[in-house]
Amino acid sequence: MNPDNQPAILAPAGNRAAFLAALAAGADAVYCGLKSMSARMGAKNFSPVELAQLVGLAHDRGVKVYVTINALLKPDELDRTGQLIDDLQRHVHPDALIVQDLGVVALARQAGFDGEIHLSTLANVSFPKALGFIAQTLAVDRVVVPRELSIDEIKAMAGACPKSLGLESFIHGALCYGVSGRCYWSSYMGGKSGLRGRCVQPCRRHYRQGGKAARAFSCQDFSVDVLTKILGQVKKVLAWKIEGRKKGPHYVYYTVTAYRMLRDQGNDARIKRDALDLLAQSLGREATHYQFLPQRPQKPIDTRRQTASGLFMGKVQGPAKNPWVVVRQALLPGDVLRVGYEDETGHTICRVSRHVPQKGRYPLNLGGKNAPRPGAPVFLTDRREKALEEMMAAVEATARPPAPIISSRFTAKLPGPAGDSRRPVEVRVSRLPVRASGRNLVGMWLSEAAVANIGRSAATDLWIWLPPVVWPDDEGRVAGLLRQCLENGARQFVLNTPWQMALFNRIEGLSLWAGPFCNTANALCLETLKTLGFSGAFVGPELGETDILTLCRQSPLPLGIVLSGNWPLCISRTLSDDMRLRVPFDSPRGEQAWVDQHGPDYWIFPNWRLDITEKRMVLRQAGIRMFAHLDEPVPSTVTIKKRPGLWNWKIGLQ
Repeated sequence: MNPDNQPAILAPAGNRAAFLAALAAGADAVYCGLKSMSARMGAKNFSPVELAQLVGLAHDRGVKVYVTINALLKPDELDRTGQLIDDLQRHVHPDALIVQDLGVVALARQAGFDGEIHLSTLANVSFPKALGFIAQTLAVDRVVVPRELSIDEIKAMAGACPKSLGLESFIHGALCYGVSGRCYWSSYMGGKSGLRGRCVQPCRRHYRQGGKAARAFSCQDFSVDVLTKILGQVKKVLAWKIEGRKKGPHYVYYTVTAYRMLRDQGNDARIKRDALDLLAQSLGREATHYQFLPQRPQKPIDTRRQTASGLFMGKVQGPAKNPWVVVRQALLPGDVLRVGYEDETGHTICRVSRHVPQKGRYPLNLGGKNAPRPGAPVFLTDRREKALEEMMAAVEATARPPAPIISSRFTAKLPGPAGDSRRPVEVRVSRLPVRASGRNLVGMWLSEAAVANIGRSAATDLWIWLPPVVWPDDEGRVAGLLRQCLENGARQFVLNTPWQMALFNRIEGLSLWAGPFCNTANALCLETLKTLGFSGAFVGPELGETDILTLCRQSPLPLGIVLSGNWPLCISRTLSDDMRLRVPFDSPRGEQAWVDQHGPDYWIFPNWRLDITEKRMVLRQAGIRMFAHLDEPVPSTVTIKKRPGLWNWKIGLQ
């Protein structure tokens, strides 16, 4: 199926029909999730019984199956997740697990899982040196690289990748505005975390700046399409990943078929045209190459284009009581139409009841629901052609009957708590060094300007905070700044991915803490951080009261927490031409935010601060040993609102 050791085509499957479509299309591997602990909880996903039958069906056809357990785990979810992994190992036999949380790596080994472990793009392995560190310290087999990387950056990652590791690269599908693992927008607005697959996609909405409203953060899809020939030359990239676990079987079949054609027969001009036609009809968004070609980068945000998922078919016409659409392409019985955007009044889904020719009129009989606004776009989001249904049925006919599953009684083995009795400290973190006041320590974000202002006498007391993302092109700059800090006497650092430890030549004599962007949320993750050489760790900023206090009782490391400050909604590598820096913009609900640039990245900040200072005493008594306050330079045009900044303290992380 996979000729001459070419990269495997990895298909998404969020439901049974999509899984069957992937097999019918000739995918080399399929990735899918369970009904819990998946970073795409909006997909239907699978029960262990159903998944066991489908994995058997795939294995009979020589197709591998990877199961995503790539949600952030809270302290009380370790036993349940371990039981899921144990069930998978005993009854389902997937070829790999895809994970973001280091606690899941530990659970998999405790449960005796003997398949591969793949680090999800949510783990934010974004620079070359990280790969050697991971190969030496973690029992993982593959790393999924960020979809923001250019082909040159992917080659740099491949050049640094040890023999024991393989790489996986996205080739098609939706783009998140925020860097994977670095978006808190949905969680900050109400606890529904993208790190747990529950994102409500606030980036897809209209925002207003300077009197103009636009979907200024809503990305088009990503498509490597004809450039797969270049990617195919990078032999360390073992798999080409298609995004889309919330998509239907039509999308899966068309994208897998197209990329098989491009991989296997891409030198044939006619085959290439046919493949591009399939991608154009796959019911995704309009696509962009994004950063893939560094000499010709494309911004993935164009506010003049439609950014809803699906094939644009036309606009709503006619009176409110009897609206219709004149379709640009023929409709088939069973087609699914979405009318309007999800954040608009009158948005609805309807199923087509009859054949409609191209340029034919189709009445939008919405059954008394809110009438769509005139001119609202209509998108074709799913299609079930008879030929595809027959192929899927033929595949399913060979499936074995499902076998019963005896539920696991696995219990996670937790580390012993640290029992640290040191006096708590507080640190104010800014973009440039400031004088220490009272008992507060001073912290600063790593940058050229900050390093230039470090005095040798003060360096030993400073806490240097590394950026949340380090890109391949930026690795040398960041490593050079760290060397300057060390030469000036700095010895205390907060790292915002575990892999940033690879940027230090040696760690003896240093105090290295895992920062809040490491998204640490359970004791097994903390135990792994301890084995990597960390002196302490910040709890994940999304956690609520119960989870934080539980983690304090279980942690094998001293813990820190961001007590107050300007926490970003997300961090991105791109910015729309319609969005100006340091100028406020407003959400549809009147919430205000602004964009600033630090290093190569864009940070989105709300105009209210995270603030749980009223919980300081509770946290001190629970055992928190470092309290951080993050101070950002607020633009003069932005007014910081006085509103509760408890984030998920009361409501908990969902």
